[in-house]
Amino acid sequence: MRPIYILHEGQTKNEDNELLELLINHLSKEITEINPDMIEYHAMGGKSNFFKTEMYPKLLTQGVETDVVQKVLFIIDADYKKNDKVYGGFENTQNKINVIIEQLNFQAVSSVYIMHDPRIENKDGYLESFILSTIPEQQKNCIECFLACSQFQSKENHKKILNQIYKLAYPNAPYDFSHSYFNDLKTKLTQLFAESE
Repeated sequence: MRPIYILHEGQTKNEDNELLELLINHLSKEITEINPDMIEYHAMGGKSNFFKTEMYPKLLTQGVETDVVQKVLFIIDADYKKNDKVYGGFENTQNKINVIIEQLNFQAVSSVYIMHDPRIENKDGYLESFILSTIPEQQKNCIECFLACSQFQSKENHKKILNQIYKLAYPNAPYDFSHSYFNDLKTKLTQLFAESE
């Protein structure tokens, strides 16, 4: 059984990893081809590490070269172009990740999912804004009002606070996988396994 790698931002155990594991386990109950045991998660740290060839583990790059690794899914935040003109924003992120995939010679095995806020036309955003978009309007308004009146300045603190508020509010059912905003990510994950061996 050849592994499927999922590369995500952050550390080994974080919100990206947790969301993906829960969603894959949820899908595996409905779709028999999905086997969570085939997945190797790899935390890339900060977003900028995705764009440096030296940050990819040798085990992965050699595995792709020798046909040991079956597929690679990049999951990366779009973030905001106004905060980072080089890597920020959906389009910049997509263009830069396509360049690195070509440099690594991963084209045959790679797919990409860029986390963004589906409510925003230009597709800016990140995991936390994506999750916020999937909760009921009343709860969403409460969280957004709290964040607005608290006047947190740091983007990183904003993301962490948003995540903590969400976890406190929804400790038993953390994600609404039936929400239509999850459909693209569910499709992307299902396709990983649809053609797998």
